[in-house]
Amino acid sequence: MLCIVQNDWSVVKRGWDAQVLGEAPYKFKNVVEAIKTLRAEPNANDQYLPPFVIVDDSGKPVGPIVDGDAVVTFNFRADSMVMAAKAFEYADFDKFDRVRVPKIHYAGMVQYDGELKLPTSYLVEPPEIDRTSGEYLTYNGVRTLPAVCETVKFGHVTFFWNGNHSGCFNPEMEEYVEIPSDSGISFNVQPKMKALELAENARDAILSKKFEQVRVNLPNGDMVGHTGDIEATIVACKAADQAVKMIFDVVEQVGGIYVVTADHGNVEDMVKRNKTGQPLLEKSGNIQILTSHTLQPVPIAIGGPGLAPGVRFRKDLLSGGLANVAATMINLHGFEAPADYEPSLIEVVDN
Repeated sequence: MLCIVQNDWSVVKRGWDAQVLGEAPYKFKNVVEAIKTLRAEPNANDQYLPPFVIVDDSGKPVGPIVDGDAVVTFNFRADSMVMAAKAFEYADFDKFDRVRVPKIHYAGMVQYDGELKLPTSYLVEPPEIDRTSGEYLTYNGVRTLPAVCETVKFGHVTFFWNGNHSGCFNPEMEEYVEIPSDSGISFNVQPKMKALELAENARDAILSKKFEQVRVNLPNGDMVGHTGDIEATIVACKAADQAVKMIFDVVEQVGGIYVVTADHGNVEDMVKRNKTGQPLLEKSGNIQILTSHTLQPVPIAIGGPGLAPGVRFRKDLLSGGLANVAATMINLHGFEAPADYEPSLIEVVDN
């Protein structure tokens, strides 16, 4: 399985070199030895283990992908799998030198991109997702800047948001702004990431009054939190806070509405805990660092001078979640959400 989480072709190349060419900076006799050795390196974690290959006694890779092999790629993230599929399937592939392209039987778990038809072969019919909020607003004349994001999360606010739909629903009504992410380094090295640039782009777009919705993704807390570097994560959170304030200030200036939420937690608790909530300790006595997503409910904040009088959170919706955000945003634009959407989080009360 190739797992690419940064929309970074250098990551795909490292996977190709190891899995197809049998070339990597580290060679081991077995997987257990590899993981124990590489995890013992300072600041090592599972997400950033360098590539390695397993070799026999003569130093020859034991399992490179060769002609006649069957290969199945699978990942919950469609963008990762589309990149892998392009490398395996495209004859005119030009993102990096593949050196050799084995003639294999290749399939994905599902077809991860129905428009690009990638992969060509797949094991399970993909879900059909239509009438997303982005599509609804576009076709109802709402001009949007649906993606102000850096590369690492660009797919989240475009492809994923739009129900695995690539590109704009209507290029005359939508624009995308992608800020290139830092590549070739761990996110804790530059924890501020592109938060300032994203906020500046959002500010300029809002002030232009060209768009009725501007959607921004600030990935600092997620991506830096995954590194387990607490000091860097503090810097990341401060950078995200500064970006949010810049956006809040301009929303206030133009009389707009803001909606702030997240799809999961991460940095609010970076400590592994036992069932009673007590921190778990390593053999050295140090606290074990948690690098995965947390399971706590995420907050949502809605406000701004453009919010109509009487708008409040509903009191009869006790188990609201991310699925309710779509109808909420559609309501805030003055439209009634489709009946089969999950219900809105807000209501209007006559004062």
